[in-house]
Amino acid sequence: MPPQTDTLDLVPDRNTVKSATQWLETICRREHWPSAVAFALTLSLDEALTNIVSYAFQSADHINDNHRTDGDSTPRTICLRCTSTCTQVRLEIIDNGRPYDPTQSITPSLAASLDEAHLGGHGLRLMRHYLSGMSYVRRRQRNCLTLLADLTNSPKG
Repeated sequence: MPPQTDTLDLVPDRNTVKSATQWLETICRREHWPSAVAFALTLSLDEALTNIVSYAFQSADHINDNHRTDGDSTPRTICLRCTSTCTQVRLEIIDNGRPYDPTQSITPSLAASLDEAHLGGHGLRLMRHYLSGMSYVRRRQRNCLTLLADLTNSPKG
């Protein structure tokens, strides 16, 4: 059977994450993926998109006007492409924001106690834990983050 591909084009705004996760959840149900795979992909998509919407473009204060504030007149865009085979799901997140390679980011160490714990900074740890792979490339002024989930072995839980 040939790979099944779904795409979704988004404008980065406060509804991006909700729209994208609903889109992905619909695909998960349609394809009857194991709940652990659906969880891993949805959690990872939520984390990646939250960071893109919050940080990839010059100013989050102007997120509703779909115009960049860094002197570039190109509209802000995010494109999702989900391709599945019988063994793997490949979810690509493509945006035209500032270059950022999350695969090169160092995961902060875990706090020894709740008193030492800080909010935030642990999304990449979760993505690395639940996904079977993650890669990044900058191509044609676009970030492309690829998330991989294995359908033959459920993600670690």
